[in-house]
Amino acid sequence: MLVEPADTQKVLGNALRRDGRIVEFRRGQALFVAGDLAERVFLIDLGYVLLTCTAAGGREIVLAVSGPGDVVGELSALDREPRSASAFALDDVRAVVAAGSVLMRALEDVVAAHELIRVLAARLRDGNRKQLEFATLNTLGRVAWRLLELSERFGQPTPEGIAVQLPLSQDQLASWCAASRESTVKALGALRSLHCITTGRRSVVISDVEGLRRQAHGLA
Repeated sequence: MLVEPADTQKVLGNALRRDGRIVEFRRGQALFVAGDLAERVFLIDLGYVLLTCTAAGGREIVLAVSGPGDVVGELSALDREPRSASAFALDDVRAVVAAGSVLMRALEDVVAAHELIRVLAARLRDGNRKQLEFATLNTLGRVAWRLLELSERFGQPTPEGIAVQLPLSQDQLASWCAASRESTVKALGALRSLHCITTGRRSVVISDVEGLRRQAHGLA
């Protein structure tokens, strides 16, 4: 798997649910913004969250997409440094919001601590892979990787393939791939022509996972 699956975070999630409260965020609303003090952590219960940072010149860079079962905002709670990224609701989001102290108490449980370590280690591996990917793959390969990641984390099996329903715009997907919108649209068209995917409005169906994986590894 590209990212540690959310269902391995049961003990940590249970602790946040026990001591947190449910908060709803409208589409486009910020859960937190870069520079904030880390007073809260968020366990996503419903919907999707976009994690971004702002580059020099004001360009917004997409870092990750988080969904149900994911914990966000935990790094600043751990090191007590200001937020290094912003988190925005991609659609209507329901989240369990808990104080950073709740997370720290939860980590006194060995199982919860191991869960968080696995998640952080998976993110580090993913970051290292992305560095290699950006240095060696063209836009087609990078788009294929993002679609594989989305399908493995959020996809649902259907008779046509693995369906991913996400309110992620082409501009946001392009930013996540470190590519222009035009080249990203072209890459999606190429993947359709290769019969790896079919696309709809804010949706993708992965019809040929192995073919998509070959594109992601630059093997085709």
